[in-house]
Order: sequence, then structure tokens, then C-alpha cells
Amino acid sequence: MKRIGVLALQGDFAEHVAMLQHLGAEARLVRLRGDLDDLSGLIIPGGESTTISRLMREYDLLQPISELCQRGLPVMGTCAGMVLLASNVIDPADAEVTPLNAMDIDVKRNAFGRQVDSFETDIVVPAIGERAFHGVFIRAPFIQRAGDGVAVLARLPDGTCVAARQGNILALSFHPELTDDSRLHSYFLSLLNGDVKP
Repeated sequence: MKRIGVLALQGDFAEHVAMLQHLGAEARLVRLRGDLDDLSGLIIPGGESTTISRLMREYDLLQPISELCQRGLPVMGTCAGMVLLASNVIDPADAEVTPLNAMDIDVKRNAFGRQVDSFETDIVVPAIGERAFHGVFIRAPFIQRAGDGVAVLARLPDGTCVAARQGNILALSFHPELTDDSRLHSYFLSLLNGDVKP
């Protein structure tokens, strides 16, 4: 059984745990440095990216998680998790977010507006099949720039990039854990086995 860590400092980590358990994976809450030992993968959930970043600094998790990303541990970030995985964070409010620099992307925080501007829409993610995925966007970021080594997995109709992968790193603007569609979590688990080509 694969043991997947779910960063549980703040945000909707419980929903990720439920999805992983539904798929037959073992989920471990990650709050301390020792919780990172012997993981097959890691999920950084949605929430408040400034709060998660601050708590990661306080609990000495930034460097070890960054090192795990560099060593090839599969890591999925959703919403705030995408922000934290970026190499550069664009935020007009200059929020204090320390990105992990795990993926060659520039991410714009709260890119679609405030909480009242949150929305849901069906998006096409060819990597998981032809059937559209229902995307839940809550104060969501988007990828403003993707480096040459980054594969764009999904865009909105206007061309906005909302899902991408670079090797072992998967970043999503939206919240797949808030739906009953487990295909993106299954796709992430397939990275653990090397079943998905770069």
C-alpha cells in the first residue's frame, strides 16, 4: 500500500485524506518534520497560502519538502498548494509566501478575484480521459508562465492555464478533492509507479 502524506497545517486536508482512502491508499497527516519519513508521495492542499507558508517555516518543513521535491518524490499541490510549488509567486498584495521552487512556473495568487468571484466549471484534462472534469475554483490562482519543461494539462476556454505537471510535480488551480471524481488523484497515484510518461 502506498503511503501518501497530506500537509495538515491548514486548509482542506481532510478531503484529500478521504479521497486517498477511497482509492485504497494510506494517508498520513504531515505536521512535523518526522512525518515526512517513508512517504511515497505528498499532497499540499488548498487553504490560505500565506498561512501555510508561515506555518511551514515555523515547523521547519520548507527545506525538507523542497529537498523531497528535488529528489523526485511525487508531490501534488491544489490551489494554495500550487502557489507553494511555484518558482515565483505574483501577488499585488505582496503576501509573504515562500515558494518551494519545485516547479518552473509563475503563479498569480487570487487570480480570479475575491471569495465572491469563486466559480465552478467543467474543464477538459486529456491526461485523465475525454470526460470533462468539474473544476471547483475558490479564490484560485493560475499559472501565468510555464517553463519549457512544464507540460500544461488543462486550460480554461480563454486559454488560462489551470493544471500542469513537471516530472514528479503536479499543480492544479482548482480543488479535485471537493468533488466525487477521483480521476486526478488516481493520476497522481500513477506517478508513484512511474506509469505516466513525462
